[in-house]
Amino acid sequence: MTNPPEHGLRANSIHEGDFGCTVMELRRLMELRSGDALSQITVHYGGVENLCSRLKTSPVEGLSGNPADLERRRQVFGHNVIPPKKPKTFLELVWEALQDVTLIILEIAAIISLVLSFYRPAGEESEVCGQIASTPEDEKEAEAGWIEGAAILFSVIVVVLVTAFNDWSKEKQFRGLQSRIEQEQKFSIIRNGQLIQLPVAEIVVGDIAQIKYGDLLPADGILIQGNDLKIDESSLTGESDHVKKSLDKDPMLLSGTHVMEGSGRMVVTAVGVNSQTGIIFTLLGAHEDHEEEKKKKGKKQGVPENRNKAKTQDGVALEIQPLNSQEGLDNEEKEKKAIKVPKKEKSVLQGKLTRLAVQIGKAGLLMSAVTVLILILYFVIDNFVIQRRPWLPECTPIYIQYFVKFFIIGVTVLVVAVPEGLPLAVTISLAYSVKKMMKDNNLVRHLDACETMGNATAICSDKTGTLTMNRMTVVQAYIGGTHYREIPSPDVVLPKVLDFIVNGISINSAYTSKILPPEKEGGLPRQVGNKTECALLGFVTDLKQDYQAVRNEVPEEKFYKVYTFNSVRKSMSTVVKNPSGGFRMYSKGASEIILRKCNRILDQKGEAIPFKNKDREDMVRTVIEPMACEGLRTICIAYRDFDDAEPSWDNESEILTQLTCIAVVGIEDPVRPEVPDAIARCKRAGITVRMVTGDNINTARAIATKCGILTATDDFMCLEGKEFNRLIRNEKGEVEQEKLDKIWPKLRVLARSSPTDKHTLVKGIIDSTIGEQRQVVAVTGDGTNDGPALKKADVGFAMGIAGTDVAKEASDIILTDDNFTSIVKAVMWGRNVYDSISKFLQFQLTVNVVAVIVAFTGACITQDSPLKAVQMLWVNLIMDTFASLALATEPPTESLLNRRPYGRNKPLISRTMMKNILGHAVYQLVVIFILVFAGEKFFDIDSGRKAPLHSPPTQHYTIVFNTFVLMQLFNEINSRKIHGEKNVFAGIYRNLIFCSVVVGTFVSQILIVEFGGKPFSCTKLSLAQWLWCLFIGIGELLWGQVISAIPTQSLKFLKEAGHGTAKEEITRDAEGLDEIDHAEMELRRGQILWFRGLNRIQTQIDVINTFQTGASFQGVVRRQNLGQHHDVKLGPSSSYAAVVPVKSSPRTSAAAAVSSPSMGNQSGQSIP
Repeated sequence: MTNPPEHGLRANSIHEGDFGCTVMELRRLMELRSGDALSQITVHYGGVENLCSRLKTSPVEGLSGNPADLERRRQVFGHNVIPPKKPKTFLELVWEALQDVTLIILEIAAIISLVLSFYRPAGEESEVCGQIASTPEDEKEAEAGWIEGAAILFSVIVVVLVTAFNDWSKEKQFRGLQSRIEQEQKFSIIRNGQLIQLPVAEIVVGDIAQIKYGDLLPADGILIQGNDLKIDESSLTGESDHVKKSLDKDPMLLSGTHVMEGSGRMVVTAVGVNSQTGIIFTLLGAHEDHEEEKKKKGKKQGVPENRNKAKTQDGVALEIQPLNSQEGLDNEEKEKKAIKVPKKEKSVLQGKLTRLAVQIGKAGLLMSAVTVLILILYFVIDNFVIQRRPWLPECTPIYIQYFVKFFIIGVTVLVVAVPEGLPLAVTISLAYSVKKMMKDNNLVRHLDACETMGNATAICSDKTGTLTMNRMTVVQAYIGGTHYREIPSPDVVLPKVLDFIVNGISINSAYTSKILPPEKEGGLPRQVGNKTECALLGFVTDLKQDYQAVRNEVPEEKFYKVYTFNSVRKSMSTVVKNPSGGFRMYSKGASEIILRKCNRILDQKGEAIPFKNKDREDMVRTVIEPMACEGLRTICIAYRDFDDAEPSWDNESEILTQLTCIAVVGIEDPVRPEVPDAIARCKRAGITVRMVTGDNINTARAIATKCGILTATDDFMCLEGKEFNRLIRNEKGEVEQEKLDKIWPKLRVLARSSPTDKHTLVKGIIDSTIGEQRQVVAVTGDGTNDGPALKKADVGFAMGIAGTDVAKEASDIILTDDNFTSIVKAVMWGRNVYDSISKFLQFQLTVNVVAVIVAFTGACITQDSPLKAVQMLWVNLIMDTFASLALATEPPTESLLNRRPYGRNKPLISRTMMKNILGHAVYQLVVIFILVFAGEKFFDIDSGRKAPLHSPPTQHYTIVFNTFVLMQLFNEINSRKIHGEKNVFAGIYRNLIFCSVVVGTFVSQILIVEFGGKPFSCTKLSLAQWLWCLFIGIGELLWGQVISAIPTQSLKFLKEAGHGTAKEEITRDAEGLDEIDHAEMELRRGQILWFRGLNRIQTQIDVINTFQTGASFQGVVRRQNLGQHHDVKLGPSSSYAAVVPVKSSPRTSAAAAVSSPSMGNQSGQSIP
């Protein structure tokens, strides 16, 4: 096999690197399909084996793995990587940041201000033109008038650089994450006769790859040997039907396609840019550059893009390129069609933030326009109407200077009002969370999944590997009519039966499943491959037999036919030829499925005796159910001999009957020790956990009870897939949402379910409208067929260890340790992101409200904003960049799991937060106005009000600015808590970033005040003045305690803001029910119990009155809604209504059922 045949080589003596074929020949070969490809391989290469010898590889042993040989192959045939799209350069990001409308307006204003500051009118006219600095020192200051414009420009540059740097580091982070995901992806390659897991990038042409169910093919290749192989080529061809691959019909395997069934081996013929996916990518890259050029030309005529919008989309929905290049390709294609296709539904948080930002922006624009208008009108009326000055041409530049100053003040108000820090805060918070979640074994593929997880109300989890350890062992067996409670010794089992068991397991399992010696001495043997098969191979080893010897005797090439395991069959069968003639088929699978196909069973003597329906029922009752009730998975091993003529192997239903049962084994998969606690935490957090498994219902129920999904007191449902479908489908077999809505709220375990059932359940829960809120569902999956359910779910979790590439592809987050507790950590991080954004909003909106009102009122009363443009920009920098850094990086705490999910319609700004925002704004406004209008008297200094143009900075306004910044600084500490907690310092030392930002801002403020001078409109302050500023700042913390002591419920006027896009608005009565207010919780318990008692008596009186009078029932329910959680159900006839108390609520009052045709809700609508 090492010497290639002569005929092919002479013609190809010029071939690159001494290989028998060139890259282009192989590329052309891979473009052919089925018959054409077969004839080309046969005619031109002399069959697949000859092609292997040309590529200097062995179909059995693979490549030698010699580094020099591998390197040569890479030089000749290329690397198995598709180069990613070029990242944006730092300068491009700077240019993008400069597109911000507000910044552009500021730049223009600053340039006008700069130009005009150099214009000097003649001295004698200065009096005629109005108030202008005229003393000698003021003349010097006037010459420094350019400083303000320059300082604004400088501030703009700082803001742009900070934004660009953030975008750049964000992009760098995601590229790093992308490469991490790529490194995670490995593939089974045979080298030197050994099966090894190799990173996909290291695969070379000539490698022999072992392919199996669930793989995503990393390169193009030609099939050498295959069992029942079916491939999903829809990613390349768009055809959804699975394509059968075989040596005699269609051996071509293409990269980026999914193995849906079967297994086999292929020789790699094209990698990287030469593979079919790579070729399309290269074309796409060239096409994209062309498109970009077109865009650039088109953009000149088109509308300029709104940068903030783009930034929000980049910041929040930046999706990391998927594992396989193909989906990236689909994404690119979609981008081009984006104009026609409606946009994907935004994530919950994104939707709320966008709406809030728009509302705030509109308000800010209005305020800034009004400010400019008032300033100009006041100036014009004061100068030309009251003082009756004429408009002189030589005074025009001076008046324009005034107008520019007013315009700058207006723009600054707008800059402070518009929360452009929001996208930044979201990005920082998500990027920080994603990085930290890596350590918690969550590899996040789609950024917004992290935040959606915080809203999750339901988790549909697999059993095997997620809730259990996926360390399977056979612990019981039923052989020859005897039920062994532990593994029998080999002497007890007849040699004939033992032979059947060993062959049935060793041959009829994937040869990739093995048991290897432990890594550490004294450890457990390592299980490689399918864990159920490993348990069976372990059983063979426990019976002191050697499965490898059997496999060496019957290599895969000798298999005559293989029916691989899939979710429909739920069994696997392998047919081998008997040396004496005829065939033998070994089968294994779920015990109830295989036993139904058995008509004989081996008895104590090893003889096959008839096995009737009655025997089967007895066996299920006495063997299988007891095993299942102990949480064991039962597997049946059987065989069938075909002695006469060869049957039609494609007629599967005929082949898989008349089996002879060899044994039934019970496999234990222990529950992970940390899972029961994690599920208890989920329940506490208001998240329902459902188990969806392919296992027997008794096994599933036993495991669910051990995990805590089911408890003895619950009346929850456990259903099998068949029963589930019967209950939710109509006569035509269609799923009815109404029927499903009756099932899912109580369903906790779905056993013997198919992937379709899983998808139906997830879709049904998401589409359901029976609750106030739409359910947010997270799903775990590991199999290829879990893809649709993972895609449909709000958040799809794929298993990093047991998961197939297809499942990882469809998922949003990959669990690198396959552990359920990691999902709970993801919930914590998700809720933390949401709270971090709320903290930032609470802080930012307080600053916004105060700064806008101060600038507006100051401008109206004193014709000048007490806070200058550069000072406002500094405040903007504090609250946007630094505050988002400080508040968005708060680590999550366990207390996040002590509340129910917020839900999709929950406003971003709760009433407690609104109370904090308005409360702190009142304090700050009072302080600022006292300082502006009476500060000079208190500190005994000159007034800074109504200062002429270009006048030097005053101590008065420096104190105002300094106090304002220090109040923000201490309010930043208050903003760490958004639910009215008293202790705002709790856990502050855990967040080093927060501490360093606060200290850094304080030091910068000292430098600005003491050395900022004219650019910052500041002058030095004395120690006493500094202490007063500090004292007023610290007053914020004390004032915060006063605010938190006021119960939110007593402030009826407070409104929420930043709602989600709700289908129907939340009823007023329900407002505040799900909101935490710790201040209120701290009321004395006795008081609460007293009120509750009164409330209960009042309800009962109301109910009695209603019975007597038949008066409006709705009033009673509405009054109850505030104090009690009730479900109001309508009877089927809609002629009566019943108030049903919810068991779990401690506040439940006596149930009341009211039946009166005259007052029932006739329309059949639910009662509010």
